[in-house]
Amino acid sequence: MTDQTDILEQQLTVSDTTGLYYHVLTRIRLRARRRITWLRKLWTETSAAAESETFNLHSEVDGYLRNHDTYQAELSWLLNEPEMADLNNLLGETESYLLEENSSRLAILRDVFGLKEPEMDMIQCCLALSLDPNLGRVYAYLHDHNGRGYASNQLVARLFNYGPYIVLGSSSPLIVWGLIREIDMGRSEPMRIELDPYIRNWLLGSDDIDTALSDFSTIQPVHRPLPYWPVKQISVHIRKLFTAEFNQAVRVFITGQDGSGRRSMAAVISSGLAMQLLTIDTQRLSALEWQPVFMKAQRQALLAGYALLWKGDLAMEQPWPEYPIMTGLQFMIGEADESPLPAGHLIDWRVEMPAVSVEEAVNLWNIYVPASKEWPEGSLKEMARKHSPNIGQLLSVAKRNCSTIDEASDVIRGLSRHRLGDLAKQINSSFTWDDLIIPSNLRKDLDDFYFEATDRSQVWELSSTRRLFPQGRGLMALFTGSPGTGKTMAAQVIANSLQLDLFRIDLSSMVSKYIGETSKNIHRILSRAERMDAVLLFDEADALFGKRTDVKDAHDRYANTDTNYLLQAIEEYPGIAILASNRKAGIDPGFTRRLRYVLEFPRPDAMQRHLLWNNLLSGLTGVGINQELDQDLKRLSAVADVTGAQIKMAVLSALFMARREKKEISITHVLRGLERELIKDGRGMGKQVNDIMKQQHARERMNGK
Repeated sequence: MTDQTDILEQQLTVSDTTGLYYHVLTRIRLRARRRITWLRKLWTETSAAAESETFNLHSEVDGYLRNHDTYQAELSWLLNEPEMADLNNLLGETESYLLEENSSRLAILRDVFGLKEPEMDMIQCCLALSLDPNLGRVYAYLHDHNGRGYASNQLVARLFNYGPYIVLGSSSPLIVWGLIREIDMGRSEPMRIELDPYIRNWLLGSDDIDTALSDFSTIQPVHRPLPYWPVKQISVHIRKLFTAEFNQAVRVFITGQDGSGRRSMAAVISSGLAMQLLTIDTQRLSALEWQPVFMKAQRQALLAGYALLWKGDLAMEQPWPEYPIMTGLQFMIGEADESPLPAGHLIDWRVEMPAVSVEEAVNLWNIYVPASKEWPEGSLKEMARKHSPNIGQLLSVAKRNCSTIDEASDVIRGLSRHRLGDLAKQINSSFTWDDLIIPSNLRKDLDDFYFEATDRSQVWELSSTRRLFPQGRGLMALFTGSPGTGKTMAAQVIANSLQLDLFRIDLSSMVSKYIGETSKNIHRILSRAERMDAVLLFDEADALFGKRTDVKDAHDRYANTDTNYLLQAIEEYPGIAILASNRKAGIDPGFTRRLRYVLEFPRPDAMQRHLLWNNLLSGLTGVGINQELDQDLKRLSAVADVTGAQIKMAVLSALFMARREKKEISITHVLRGLERELIKDGRGMGKQVNDIMKQQHARERMNGK
């Protein structure tokens, strides 16, 4: 064993850097020297070693069976052997230094996670190998196996005189916090233990984010807070919670729409408390990844002194694990309609991002979009009232170098469109007031509704109005009438005139068989749309706002509960909403009484039908209607009771028929298109309409067509 002994002595005298880690290496080397001296004593006392230096399997097996290598015998010999006195004294001095040192990262690790002496010994044994990889050959020698050049539970136990092994329960911080990793080395081989890569790098001085978190986490930059943010009030309250000796982490849930500054405000608050903010985006994580990521984020925050901010649905939907300690300040961000799962081991506090007043919005526009100083002040205020842009939207406008107020308005509208997700569908159109063919009294009511939509923000800013009407500041209307009478088109015209997006919500498909889901979905829509630049169109309103039923079973009881809730929610919604129904008689009277606009869309009369036929035909063909066709359309309008939607579809069919025949559109094409629409209703053309068709056929024969 001469060559192996020489190599060992060389490894034990390798010099390293001074300071704490010099003492860690010195300690492990001294412990290794003591252990090796004891092992050599045993080896030389065996008969095989006395007779020959060659390998003797029989004597080695006998030595294992006699079990002279007990930790009690080893410890007794080490303490009483005179030759070990100097080594023991040096070891005592080194270990005293390490015990008294309280400012290093090794001491911080111990204090933060409450590591006991055996756990610290295991950490140091692994750390020493990271500091000096050549110690692997020493560890192999101590294992008495060339293939075991790594730290193991058994190695640490014998090196530090704990016995044959160290028992690490499931509650050990080494296991709970993943400070070490155990690696299976194969059958009959001791498990390899090594430091978690992040812990190793942190102990060696790195401040990088854990690589297990780096793909979906970032240090949130600190920006100057906006004047209306309640940073001071929130910070004072958090300090009170910290000093109240609750011994619990504080979880602040900041609600608001995207771009409202939730993360920036959390970063400012954290900075005021001498903490950096680490943001964890859980949107890219699976449910199986939640717990390990949560643990590693807490671990990094505890060691680096970070506050944490969680974003994404996973953090909202998954239960938060309970650990013996957690970083003291954690934030979550979400919409106003969302709430995280309760966590009894946390102190929860909900904070809502404040809305921007018109005056504040104008000031922000002038700061972040200098071009806005040249825009008409009245137009800028009107846009601020209508769109209620947040700071994120203003910065987006600034990045796009919008030079006109119309460009800025388009950008802001585009940034808001995703907020309703799959709960609503945006309807795009270019319809104008001229496209609406409706009775004059209905047109006047729609004009009133439109004016109120443009003027209402100024009215509600008056203290007298707010005092007399503390609730119900939204603008609601119920459009009723047969299918195809113009209800949806009217909503499109109003939205286009207001330069707002129109979102359609099909209430009949939203009614859920699961108790409470319908109300929950409506609540999500209303809360998210509250600060959007949008008009909401609730189609099939009778599906949810129908007459309340007598309570015959649990389903009826919860259906009535949904209706009561929805009546109140719609009444309190501050935006513009239009409800449409084909059955006015099916709407709950209690609901209609709360609305100032209940507008009935009748089927068009003969004059209106004539206008519809003419407008649609000339609009599709791009040419005027000749006198002969106009007379036929007038006769058709007088005898065919159809809706605007049916006329529209009939004209489209007629267009394609004429194109197929390579002819101009004639009354024949129109009648064939109309026939298709009537068949869908189970109706025939009728004698008078057939007479028109016969007359047209006669004209065509006379003209030789």
